[in-house]
Amino acid sequence: MAFKRPTLSEIVSRVKGDIETRLSTGRLLASSFLSIIATAYAGAVHLLHGHIEWGIKQLFPDAAESEYLARWASIWGVNRTSAVYSTGSVTFTGTDGAVIPSATRLRRSDGVFYRTDASGAITGGTIDIAVTPVNAGLSAETEEGVVLELVTSIAGVNTSATVATGGIIGGANSESDDSLRERLLDRIKQPPHGGAAFDYIKWAKEVSGVTRAWVYPLAMGAGTVNLTFVLDDEADIIPDAGKVAEVQAYIDADTLIPVTATLTVFAPTAVPLDLDITLTPNTAEVQAAVENSVKDLIRRQAEPGGTILISQLREAVSIAAGEFDNVVTSPTADVTHASAEIATFGGITWA
Repeated sequence: MAFKRPTLSEIVSRVKGDIETRLSTGRLLASSFLSIIATAYAGAVHLLHGHIEWGIKQLFPDAAESEYLARWASIWGVNRTSAVYSTGSVTFTGTDGAVIPSATRLRRSDGVFYRTDASGAITGGTIDIAVTPVNAGLSAETEEGVVLELVTSIAGVNTSATVATGGIIGGANSESDDSLRERLLDRIKQPPHGGAAFDYIKWAKEVSGVTRAWVYPLAMGAGTVNLTFVLDDEADIIPDAGKVAEVQAYIDADTLIPVTATLTVFAPTAVPLDLDITLTPNTAEVQAAVENSVKDLIRRQAEPGGTILISQLREAVSIAAGEFDNVVTSPTADVTHASAEIATFGGITWA
């Protein structure tokens, strides 16, 4: 029988009852000295029960908190993926010949800082210089055209600079506890098999930013393996050529892929899923809830060559907070995709 942690009031009652029995005091008054001592003692015991309960959770990988989860994962050879710095360029303007030194700091309006990767001199009134955020992660990604301010002014250089074409992109957050726990449990349940299909998925998820992956053994004949993946935490979940090359290179390492296998990593083709919905009540708050619910469904169910069921889309709309009634007028049937295509959230037209 599982142990149930007693509540504070239950412990107080037990301690008071023990005192009353052992000292034959009769029922203790709430303001009596013994009653106060009993309550204080019960509080300490309750905290000890809490510590024991917390400690027991750390004994199991599926319940352990962040620090102990990471320790469990390291024992099994699963390491939390690190945050990745985004990259891009910034356009400076000013007087020709003015020099922007390397490591010049810039600040976004919300307090995110960047540093120039190299020095450069303004020519023709402008110059583009590569920058890297001070801190890694998705929060530093910035669209092109956003204005950054110099932290320290430079003679001949305008204090405002602009994020250049392409933006500052490519970052990734440190892996979440949920993702690390999922990979750890997969490792425990499915030990490495030297190149089984699930090994390729595990290897792909060891690359920062990769959240889901699919593998296709014998896709181009004997000895071949195809693999594709997505980056759910990015604004665009479809990986670019650089990320595809990174995953390919990581798995191609001698310590991972079997020497007899030829691996081809590719990016799936996004197929935006657009919806037309008649919604009641048709308010901004309910619209946002429906959109989030649909996005969650697509993230859970979409896969290359997969099908998004119309019944599940209708359910996702219906369970959104605040929704009273709805009609999904488009799509009208299940949405299927070709083998290399994957559904992504497009947009919703409201009525």
